[in-house]
Amino acid sequence: MNAPATPLASARSPIDLARELAPLIRENADEIEKNRELPRPVFEAIADAGLFHMAVPKAIGGLEVDYPTYIRAIEELGKADASTAWAVNQGATFGTFAARMDEKAAREIWIDTPRAVVSNTPAPTAKAIAVPGGYRVTANQPFSTGCRHSSWVAPQAAVTENGEVRLKPDGKPDVRYFIVPKSQAELLDTWHTRGMRGTGTHNFVVNDVFVPEERSIAPRGAPALRGGARYKMPHTLGFAGGDAAVACGLARSCLEAFYDHAGKNTQRYAKGLLREEAIVQYTIGQAESWLRSGRAFLMESAQEMWEAASAGEITMEHRAALRASTTHAIRLAAQVIESVYTLAGASAIFDGRLIQRHFQDIHVITQHVQGRLGNYEVVGRVWLGLPVDEMRL
Repeated sequence: MNAPATPLASARSPIDLARELAPLIRENADEIEKNRELPRPVFEAIADAGLFHMAVPKAIGGLEVDYPTYIRAIEELGKADASTAWAVNQGATFGTFAARMDEKAAREIWIDTPRAVVSNTPAPTAKAIAVPGGYRVTANQPFSTGCRHSSWVAPQAAVTENGEVRLKPDGKPDVRYFIVPKSQAELLDTWHTRGMRGTGTHNFVVNDVFVPEERSIAPRGAPALRGGARYKMPHTLGFAGGDAAVACGLARSCLEAFYDHAGKNTQRYAKGLLREEAIVQYTIGQAESWLRSGRAFLMESAQEMWEAASAGEITMEHRAALRASTTHAIRLAAQVIESVYTLAGASAIFDGRLIQRHFQDIHVITQHVQGRLGNYEVVGRVWLGLPVDEMRL
């Protein structure tokens, strides 16, 4: 058996651990980008620090980190490499399901399996047929971040029973994740993108695999059987805060890269260093304001959500504020990076340039559901007193 974190790691702040891992991550950033996955030494260092288990309950051996600390740790990783931070957030947030599953099954998945990570998929497009003791699952599912370093994959499907979709007491389809050992899955090389390449968000395939009942879990509505405030938060917002933290860390790294560039280089037809140009000074004033205000809103709403969850009093206002702040942080981070990219001129267009990588990465993040512009509409409806689809909050 191998616990998710050493006693040393569990006694220290994940923020400090993330900062200490940053140099190793940066050293390997080119390899992460090229090979579209975390190099084994990087993955093992992160796993051994316990960061993939930040949201696993303490009751079974996880860290169960408070949400504001969690977001700051992901942000530190995002400063080092966006793909790495994204992979950690995806794997770590899925660990909240360890609070909602049978304890023996949860321990088998997250604790007894060395350096355990579960890679999931966003939509219930698999097939799951109810059989005695569990389910027969067949799937070819996309967007499974970190599947190459994962120990388990989690197809998602509406359960079929007696030839029909099984319904829950509320009349909705019984949708579940089914957690399958990766040894029973095939990984397809499908993640060919211009940004966030290192997340390795490939497809996985499982074919008529038996999954016992205790290794299935509903994506929404499953009650917490152990643990505290983190497991009272809506699952999708848990992901959203981490994704926004990646964007904030990425934007900060981009600004720092530009400050170094602007202090050393000139542009054609300019007489002095880049930093001496008025348009550069004006744009950086804006960019810093965008990033700091977006980050402040994110941290404020995360703290308020955490306090509400701790008190057991999460309201639609808390959910709307966190949804708004996560989307807004992502969109403002994109504005920051676009501005810096423009200021850097032709020097930013080449492969291997950090600002170029940041530009590509942020424009994958903005395409994700957490950065979708429609999220503003949802929170606007909440604040106008109109009905909303609560699944988006």
